Amino acid sequence: MSTFTTKDGTEIFYKDWGTGQPIVFHHGWPLSADDWDNQMLFFLDKGYRVIAHDRRGHGRSTQTATGNEMDTYAADVAALVAHLDLKDAVHIGHSTGGGEVARYVARYGGEGRVAKAVLIGAVPPIMLKTDNNPGGLPIEVFDGFRAALVANRAQFYRDVPAGPFYGFNREGAKVSQGAADNWWRQGMMGGAKAHYDCIEAFSETDFTEDLRKIDVPVLIMHGDDDQIVPIADSALLAAKLVKHGTLKVYKGLPHGMCTTHPEIINPDLLAFIQG
Repeated sequence: MSTFTTKDGTEIFYKDWGTGQPIVFHHGWPLSADDWDNQMLFFLDKGYRVIAHDRRGHGRSTQTATGNEMDTYAADVAALVAHLDLKDAVHIGHSTGGGEVARYVARYGGEGRVAKAVLIGAVPPIMLKTDNNPGGLPIEVFDGFRAALVANRAQFYRDVPAGPFYGFNREGAKVSQGAADNWWRQGMMGGAKAHYDCIEAFSETDFTEDLRKIDVPVLIMHGDDDQIVPIADSALLAAKLVKHGTLKVYKGLPHGMCTTHPEIINPDLLAFIQG
């Protein structure tokens, strides 16, 4: 296992395969680097160096009680990038990982470190309904997540992938029990405290200024049937905030479309990276 240790003593697990231009993958809540297996194998085969880490408190990284917020997540990514001395990298983030990418690129993306960025089903600009974000989701939605996690995390982590995450609750959906089981496996590897704290991180963090600061090309990919991060208050707004953005909307695709439809997503990612 490959790990490195951050300044506060947190061990971060990562995978690092291949050579060539680096692509760094940032996973969603409450998952791990394993959520990118399909994409990592695809791009490895195309001659890229592929890297994915388990965010602190997730997967095989330390089950931290502190630092489970976006500033520290981004600093951890910067430490990983420095540890591996990555340059000209493409950073791809899904869901919560999209927020992590936005903050990392905005704060640490200079000096040739970042070539491009991709936000997939991503949480920016901000998920929570506020006076400045009237189209967001009410706090009660996220309080419900917290209550369900505390009451029975194992059952909650069955219900999310079996239903809205992959769109398996839609009529005519092609259900993969393996995908749902793998979501549960990844989620239960992480720490309950870190996952609880991360709900606030992904729902209440405002990435508006981060998006405005990003100077590299950004691809924003979102399914219009995303039941976890509704497109109207995420991708459609984020696309207006970045300087060099391209928006791709996928009709009928769910939040977890990298897993359910890699044959659509992977070629589009490749085209953007090569473009």
